[in-house]
Amino acid sequence: MTSTTARGPTCARQIRFCRTVPRTRARAWLTAGLLATAQLNAAAAYTLDLSSTDSLKSVASSMTEDMMSFYSGDKPGGTPGLLPQPYYWWEAGALMGALIDYWYYTGDTRWNAITTEGLLFQTGPNNDYMPPNQTVTEGNDDQGFWGMAVMTAAEYNFDNPPPDKPQWLSLAQAVFNTQAARWDAKDCGGGLRWQIFTWNNGYDYKNSISQACFFNLAARLALYTGNQSYADWADKTWDWMVATNLLNPEYYYVYDGTHTNNCSEITPYQWTYNAGAFLLGAAALYNYTTGPVQTIWRDRVDGLLNGTTVFFTGPNKDIMTEVACEPVDLCDLDQQSFKAYLSRWMAATTKWAPWTYSRIKPLLQSSAKAAAGTCTGGANGRMCGLKWDQGAKWDGSTGVGQQMAAMEVVLGNMIGEVSAPVTDRKGGTSKGDPGAGGQDMGRVDPLHLADSWPPVSRSGKAGAWILMLLTIVGLVGGCIFVLVDEGKSRKEHIEGIRDVVIMAGGGRRRKGNKLRKESPDMLGATVAAGSVEKERSGGVSRSGSDRTLRGDGSEPGGGEDEVKRQSRVQSHAVLPAGEPPIIQVPHPRDRKPLRTTLLAKQHQRQNSKTRASYWKENDGSGETVVVDAVVEDKNKNDGAEVNSTTPPPKKRRESDPGSGGSKNKVMLPPRKGPLKKEVGWRDTVEGSQHLDV
Repeated sequence: MTSTTARGPTCARQIRFCRTVPRTRARAWLTAGLLATAQLNAAAAYTLDLSSTDSLKSVASSMTEDMMSFYSGDKPGGTPGLLPQPYYWWEAGALMGALIDYWYYTGDTRWNAITTEGLLFQTGPNNDYMPPNQTVTEGNDDQGFWGMAVMTAAEYNFDNPPPDKPQWLSLAQAVFNTQAARWDAKDCGGGLRWQIFTWNNGYDYKNSISQACFFNLAARLALYTGNQSYADWADKTWDWMVATNLLNPEYYYVYDGTHTNNCSEITPYQWTYNAGAFLLGAAALYNYTTGPVQTIWRDRVDGLLNGTTVFFTGPNKDIMTEVACEPVDLCDLDQQSFKAYLSRWMAATTKWAPWTYSRIKPLLQSSAKAAAGTCTGGANGRMCGLKWDQGAKWDGSTGVGQQMAAMEVVLGNMIGEVSAPVTDRKGGTSKGDPGAGGQDMGRVDPLHLADSWPPVSRSGKAGAWILMLLTIVGLVGGCIFVLVDEGKSRKEHIEGIRDVVIMAGGGRRRKGNKLRKESPDMLGATVAAGSVEKERSGGVSRSGSDRTLRGDGSEPGGGEDEVKRQSRVQSHAVLPAGEPPIIQVPHPRDRKPLRTTLLAKQHQRQNSKTRASYWKENDGSGETVVVDAVVEDKNKNDGAEVNSTTPPPKKRRESDPGSGGSKNKVMLPPRKGPLKKEVGWRDTVEGSQHLDV
């Protein structure tokens, strides 16, 4: 039995009924009783019966309807296939995949036309999901989610597009082909970069979700088409993930990513969608392979499934949780949807790896029950929340991600009642094109501007050379004019010009008859009065690296500009030896280290404030971590003792986390004695270890 009653209409009907009752004490009691009943109904907007297919379909239908209330692509002025701001393009592709899932599990065709329209509208001019209005900022993972959506359409025999339109299978092949051409063996020995084009922040980052989408798509294409080349690419991706330790071969944890300038240092956050994408891909390869190779993939499926246990919390460890951000209230708009994909891919895994059904189905049941219990928010009284492990209550958050996650985990409970995905040889009807996407393979012009430029003629090339020579002559003449000093001899003028040229060519200059290299901390050149002066910056060079840090610790050309990456990756840490811990995103407002000793190391008054450096102990790493802070010095008494009963300091946020040289200011209470205090004020998550670095 299912109830999808919202608070507003229920209260209105019951109050109108109360007004028909005479003004008696009975009426007062009846009014109170009916209002209490309305509140109870609102507190449990969905009564989900996991044993009833009708109940599952009804609840999923309402959740999908609420999810689509955020979509405007089918409305006047909207763009098909796009979600409104602030949602990103990739999540619209994930939403299209969710609508295909809804049709697959329920048979309800209500959203099919919108789904087809959105999937076809965003294909781009070369039918590979690189539309001009997105490619300037498009990442490999963004494109991958659209590719996986159309792959699902082919596997589930979703209604095929008209014959004059690109077909689902060919679109998936186009995405694969364009990404295979981007495989980067130069840095870190392989892998896909997060971003497609060099100017985008994050181009120096190789994130696991880009590899996961590529692996997932390659494995499923191998199973659908029977083409071994796709399986070879999937093997290659898996091996690279293991070699870089982004996929831990012992515990099968999948970590966020690594930077190309130091491939051994990984960002250790675990996200549900990384694990889910690899799990489904491994199940597809198990189904595709035979003999000893199939045994290998079966072991990997089991390992990945074991690895997902870190995402299930609650009293019985059976409620899905985004452990990297939910416990610290730091899930951003993207991360609020991640549980939808683990739910989707865990359910789908049971079709290709049937022995996993007995382990996966109970987890989907308990998570669906918990998710439905949070759906008491919003104006309609049934919007779902983010945190499922907090009991049957709404956490105050709403959005596409929350609705999609709740819908997918409810749908997954019907996996035993639907047919298996089809292949090209067994029931598949979608048409493929192995060469799809060829026009965008290796493209460096995202806006396709070069396609509209006329060919350059010989006269045009000659004119360009003449203009270039004139420009060079003008620049040289200008430099000579600037460098001329009437008080210097001709020889001194020539030496000054030579120094400028040599400095521009590599930072070497002559001293006597020998060349000497400038020390690494000498940065920049200042041209003044016909001479070259070296300027020392406050930066320091990293040992073994030619990269130089600014005085605030950020790198030239990076730091504060990497907003998009830092919104997902807040810090970097090297994993300690032993079993990998669960790492959570550091909270920018309330970063509370476990069992921390604050000890003032040095003081320097500055505008009635004291800048102190503290070191953190007992963080489990065996190392001392230095933390800078600015402490309010109200008493200006450097020898004051801090009362052990005072509450922990509160931090106020100066700027977004991870933005270059930003720091959190720590406001400590007035001191009465030496600034030394033992504190232990972190609400820990059982089984978790937090590294604040």
